[in-house]
Amino acid sequence: MLAYSTYSEAGGVGKTTTAANLAVAHARAGLKPLVIPLDPQDGDLSHLFGIDDQRTESVDNLVRHMIRRPKGELDDLIRTVEGVDVIPEHNMLSDLAEYLQRERDQAEAMGEAFGIHAQLLRVLREAGVPEEYDVLICDPPATEGPHLYNAIHATRSLVIPIEPSAKGRAAVRGLESLVAGLQDQLEVQIGVLAAIPIGFKDTRDQRTILEEIDYPIPEIIGERASLMEGCWMQRCSAFRYAREFRNRRRDYELETLAQFDRVARHLEQEVGLEAPNPPEPGDLDHQVVTV
Repeated sequence: MLAYSTYSEAGGVGKTTTAANLAVAHARAGLKPLVIPLDPQDGDLSHLFGIDDQRTESVDNLVRHMIRRPKGELDDLIRTVEGVDVIPEHNMLSDLAEYLQRERDQAEAMGEAFGIHAQLLRVLREAGVPEEYDVLICDPPATEGPHLYNAIHATRSLVIPIEPSAKGRAAVRGLESLVAGLQDQLEVQIGVLAAIPIGFKDTRDQRTILEEIDYPIPEIIGERASLMEGCWMQRCSAFRYAREFRNRRRDYELETLAQFDRVARHLEQEVGLEAPNPPEPGDLDHQVVTV
């Protein structure tokens, strides 16, 4: 199974739209992806896909499963949109640290072990996710904490959207230290599958910044503010937005979609995963066939 977390220390770089569009790109190729967004804020991946209608209700949710208080099966939480299975965010994520700490205190009082940062991995393994899905994508918030640590512990790999700016350069340098620290803290090996520069305008300074990045860069995505804002307005992926909400197909937007397809193929190849029905990159008329 291909598993990764989309992460960047810099906010507003397109982390969530990258996760959503890569998930759809995997699904377009006939693979079965599961996306787990872990950002407690509004305007998250569940909102982007239009499936955040139950986050304030007293319903079963991922946090309940992580603290061993589920109301049902994990499968019952899943919503499917654009060929992608998603476990939507819930407001209980805002207090995840407190819930996990409380559960650990109770476990220790009973002489039991409870690894705060390993609970998402436990939940996924117990539900048979590694056997059922081809791809797992976690979309944690940009801040350090149990959301990020659980995502990384479950996936062990990162895909890093990068703003090609001085701010982005500082974020990448900070990420290198973060990864080293997390490896020591979580006692797992963490790999970086790809860095994806977003908003590239081909300036001299930006080219210099990209030359300093040591991670694989399968694609460099240009400035696509209109396309990405359209996704949030219509609450869908860039693929669906270009197909259903544009009055004409724009070549530069089709190239961006092709780039998401090519990045998905790169990530799959990194772990030896072969997509059964990969489209011609950017082909909006591709018929999805699952095996």
